[in-house]
Amino acid sequence: MVKENAVMNKSHEFAVRVIKLYKHLSTQHKEYVLSKQLLRSGTSIGANVNEAQAGHSKADFIAKMVIASKEARESKYWIDLLCSTGYLDPNENYVKSLQNDIEELVKLLTSIVKSAQGNNQ
Repeated sequence: MVKENAVMNKSHEFAVRVIKLYKHLSTQHKEYVLSKQLLRSGTSIGANVNEAQAGHSKADFIAKMVIASKEARESKYWIDLLCSTGYLDPNENYVKSLQNDIEELVKLLTSIVKSAQGNNQ
C-alpha cells in the first residue's frame, strides 16, 4: 500500500491546474509573460517537494522544502498580479479555488519547514 503524502499530492494537483491555466491564458488572452512566470514557479513547487523526499540528509530535505515554500509564495504573487491586471477575475470560482489552493500550500510548506528546522536543532 502506498502511503499518502498530502504535500506531494497537493503540489502535483496545483501544478496541473497551473499548466491548464497557462494554456488558457496564452491561447485565449495572448498573455505570455506573467503566465509563464506562474508556470515556472507553480510547477517548481512539486518538483522541489519531490526532490526533498529523496534528500541525502535532513539539511538537504529542509533546503528543498524552503525552496518549495518560496516558489509557492511566488506563485501566489503571480496569481494576485494576474487578478490585479484583469487577466483573471478574482470573483470566478476557479480563481478563488486556485487562490485557496496556493494559500493552503504556503501554509503547509511553512509548517513543514518550521517543524523540520525545529527537529533539526
